[in-house]
Amino acid sequence: MPVKPASSNLTPEAELESYIDRLDPKHQKLMRSVRAAVRKRFPTANELAYDYSSHVVISYSATDRAIDAILAIDGRSDGVRLYFMHGPQLPDPKRRLQGSGGQARFVPVEAAGQLAHPDVDALFAGAVAKSTVPLPSEGKGSLTIKLTAAKKRSQGKPTQKKAPGPVSRRRKST
Repeated sequence: MPVKPASSNLTPEAELESYIDRLDPKHQKLMRSVRAAVRKRFPTANELAYDYSSHVVISYSATDRAIDAILAIDGRSDGVRLYFMHGPQLPDPKRRLQGSGGQARFVPVEAAGQLAHPDVDALFAGAVAKSTVPLPSEGKGSLTIKLTAAKKRSQGKPTQKKAPGPVSRRRKST
């Protein structure tokens, strides 16, 4: 399947779609449906999107800084995962969280409907409670394309693309 290269002429939304388009079609659909479910749950969170050579990550943060993220969706060749920041500190009596990272743990996602399960809902609530920066109580979050270290080196400049809403687009230097 041909893939459009990421270009500075693309809107952030179109650029993110081009990243997702590189996934297996089954995982593309799942990534989009999980994104829609998370966006619906956290409408004021900012989406920070990263394109890595082997996967696509969208983190959800109260700010435009990854360190403030609450959770992230990771689309990979082997599926979609929902990462919870502060994962090791979250209450997880049903042991749904996987991984051994010191900062984040994940739940493999087979269907977007999983996000409504009470155990996953409790993980969402725990992640929000552990967040160091609270989400805004109103408004709409923006989508920012963040460049990975490899892309910054290849482009020779540290920039990011940000759209405060679905249509407009601003550039911001990091």
